[in-house]
Amino acid sequence: MGYYIEVPKNKGKAQQIVELYGGRIVLNPPLFEDIEPGEAIICVVDNGPYEAAGFCYNQDELYAFTHMDGRRRVWVVMNRQKVCELTGYEEEER
Repeated sequence: MGYYIEVPKNKGKAQQIVELYGGRIVLNPPLFEDIEPGEAIICVVDNGPYEAAGFCYNQDELYAFTHMDGRRRVWVVMNRQKVCELTGYEEEER
């Protein structure tokens, strides 16, 4: 099961995440080693009538979202703790 961020409007979710939660849009899919500790990667996928803002919480999930299938994607990086709060994802104890 995926973890998704809900925002008020069905389209323009990347920009809504920037405005509501302080995310930043990046041009290409980032790697985990390219982001700061405490940050998270969100992939906003255009599904036609709506977009889905999926949380790439680990390397496998990031790989799944980078699979190009013709749908437009926008990448957002933001605070990981806030993403966990918004999606209900619970971090594993280390």
